[in-house]
Amino acid sequence: MLLRLESEELDCHSIHPEWYIISDHVPLTVIIPIFDEYVQTKKHTIVKDSNKENNFITELIVSIRGIDTNNISDIDSLENIV
Repeated sequence: MLLRLESEELDCHSIHPEWYIISDHVPLTVIIPIFDEYVQTKKHTIVKDSNKENNFITELIVSIRGIDTNNISDIDSLENIV
């Protein structure tokens, strides 16, 4: 793991030689602060059985059908698609 010299964001790291088991590396932990951030959202309502609802469902179906699923070989690849 590479840390930028004197990085205030990542300056909370610890080396744990006592955790050394079978690896040839000594474990290193880093505390990365996560800050609350306001993300503006909007709520839209679509009237049931309206043209907007039908168009939305049609666009959704077309988008889902367009997803390339040929390379799904394991759970990770499926999760990437999702």
